[in-house]
Amino acid sequence: MFFLIGAAAGAITGVPIGPVNVAVIDAAYRHSMRRAIAVGVGGALADGLYSALGVLGVTPVLRTYPSVPPLLYLASGIVLAAYGFLTARSQPVAPAQPSPDESRESAATIQRREMWSGFTVGLALIVLNPAAIVTWVVIMGQLIPDPGEATEGIACAVGVMCGSFVWFALVAYVTHKGKSVLGDKAAWIPRLVGIALMVYSAYLLTKAVRYFIA
Repeated sequence: MFFLIGAAAGAITGVPIGPVNVAVIDAAYRHSMRRAIAVGVGGALADGLYSALGVLGVTPVLRTYPSVPPLLYLASGIVLAAYGFLTARSQPVAPAQPSPDESRESAATIQRREMWSGFTVGLALIVLNPAAIVTWVVIMGQLIPDPGEATEGIACAVGVMCGSFVWFALVAYVTHKGKSVLGDKAAWIPRLVGIALMVYSAYLLTKAVRYFIA
């Protein structure tokens, strides 16, 4: 039961625009489906880690230090605004001519490097988005039943990771198919999601500013 609840939470919380959604779309549009899936794996793993923190009970810490969440919102707003701006200005990556050294590399080596690069991007975008900590603490502390045992909490966190990955994989698939259907018009995909991400960052910055003004 806790695994299914976590999976539903992971999928639902992935729907709003966020940095990993943007990175998956960007990877599927400018690079490859393989890299987009790797980005989703990294983001899903980080979601699972943060949801585990929620299970372990980080909520009392946030209640003891009420100034921490606004600081996290501030940091996330700055990071996401910069990432959204860069994404909105991004262009498709033109295939480069392989160098003599690269031509001797096997296709499997190149694919592994591409997937590792995507994985680290997805992981870093959640880890460097500290507002995600507050989000998952709230979700795990209020919307999900209190696990009676550690195994139930772990099952819930694993469910979150699986649900997040399913959503990111769906986003990658839809973007990849959309690129083929839309052709040159698909260039607007990363621009629109980049703008949406900047709007979301403005919302986070506003929450932080309101706290310090009040």
